[in-house]
Amino acid sequence: MAGKAAAPGTAVLLVTANVGSLFDDPENLQKNWLREFYQVVHTHKPHFMALHCQEFGGKNYEASMSHVDKFVKELLSSDAMKEYNRARVYLDENYKSQEHFTALGSFYFLHESLKNIYQFDFKAKKYKKVTGKEIYSDTLESTPMLEKEKFPQDYFPECKWSRKGFIRTRWCIADCAFDLVNIHLFHDASNLVAWETSPSVYSGVRHKALGYVLDRIIDQRFEKVCYFVFGDFNFRLDSKSVVETLCTKATMQTVRAADTNEVVKLIFRESDNDRKVVLQLEKKLFDYFNQEVFRDNNGTALLEFDKELSVFKDRLYELDISFPPSYPYSEDSSQGEQYMNTRCPAWCDRILMSLSAKELVLRSESEEKVVTYDHIGPNVCMGDHKPVFLAFRIAPGAGKPHAHVHKCCVVQ
Repeated sequence: MAGKAAAPGTAVLLVTANVGSLFDDPENLQKNWLREFYQVVHTHKPHFMALHCQEFGGKNYEASMSHVDKFVKELLSSDAMKEYNRARVYLDENYKSQEHFTALGSFYFLHESLKNIYQFDFKAKKYKKVTGKEIYSDTLESTPMLEKEKFPQDYFPECKWSRKGFIRTRWCIADCAFDLVNIHLFHDASNLVAWETSPSVYSGVRHKALGYVLDRIIDQRFEKVCYFVFGDFNFRLDSKSVVETLCTKATMQTVRAADTNEVVKLIFRESDNDRKVVLQLEKKLFDYFNQEVFRDNNGTALLEFDKELSVFKDRLYELDISFPPSYPYSEDSSQGEQYMNTRCPAWCDRILMSLSAKELVLRSESEEKVVTYDHIGPNVCMGDHKPVFLAFRIAPGAGKPHAHVHKCCVVQ
């Protein structure tokens, strides 16, 4: 039976996971990843579960098709998921379309004890009862049960073929209607460029794209409901501020390319102590001598440099972060806690919500702590991203004031 007797209501589990690494090294990584994921499911026993994946299928989707099929089949039929008798899976497999492909995968699982759950049909503009297990792939554009968009190419002209975009679905549980948005925003193409300004030019691109998504999901086409946006936001620490803090007593050496005079490397050395190298910075190198600073006390000393969400403080809410930066972890299956020295570690993977969704989540925070915001697989290699989850309960009657508006329980 899902849920605990001591905590009434509907248990919800939201998970975001950039899974690209799993398909580049499926033999070593998928088993560990699934084991850790199932453990979180077992611990929180959700009635309703959403898993939002980014980079689904890895860097080469065509070559990974068999691994994709195996991964989906495992999730739908494993013993750990046997009590979830209804499911919806939306996979963007249209990898030949440069115009549309996002590599997003959204999974939704419904526990057998959960009654009266409805999903919104965006074309018919009404809710439909969810039964059975269904998988949708290829051209999701024609599926009325979701909205999908890829960001325009001019948002990030540096990238010849970006796969960034979002998928939105709408659900109604216990008279509570809400949108779930799977999102993947633009990365930092160069550490050197990110370091030049504060905030970085890449931060501005992500700000523009996220603003577009938020405007889109509250526009006039549909009734407004609360929403959760979770995925790989690629939020980075303010690079200039971080480097200045980590290298307070260091002197900087600039290395330029002989032919173009372009800056290709920055080397920060201690002024004394035999001029010890503290940090080396290249386009895809962030090599700091002491990784413990990113792990100590879950990296909380660096949260002051996590500024990208502040622009949206009037529109988005996030629970306090108490887990270490979720990216970029080593993809060596024997290394569970080691960061790669390619980027400055950052909290890329997040679960954000509208202010009305915040009320829904925190309403369930009673004497017993039933709201958890954490990462998955802290000591296990999960690929270059650690999945992040939010577990909470929709309190009984939480959606009752709006039931007449959503009409969830009368529209088939």
